Amino acid sequence: MIDQVPPAHLQAWFDQAPDAPAVVLDVREPWELQTASVKPDAGFTVVAVPMNEIPARLAELAPAQRIACLCHHGARSQRVAAFLAHNGYEQVANISGGIDAWSQQRDPSVPRY
Repeated sequence: MIDQVPPAHLQAWFDQAPDAPAVVLDVREPWELQTASVKPDAGFTVVAVPMNEIPARLAELAPAQRIACLCHHGARSQRVAAFLAHNGYEQVANISGGIDAWSQQRDPSVPRY
């Protein structure tokens, strides 16, 4: 089962494993990143890999990381989270509502599209 974490509760999800590096994996396309992006903060880093490139770039993600997947509304990131879990990544979540919810719940300076 993939955890569904709203943006407002993401830090609490990361804090459940304080020794694991926290990563927001943005799986949107480059044009989407130019339109609206999450800013890394002291609690996590951001890694951007479009969904269709995940299989070829899997080695860029360490299984020990705590990875929260992000897309526009949560469907693509859910599929990526399931793929990661199937490939041995145990600390994976889907950011429910995607960057759209991020803008509403966490950072209103992030444009909605």
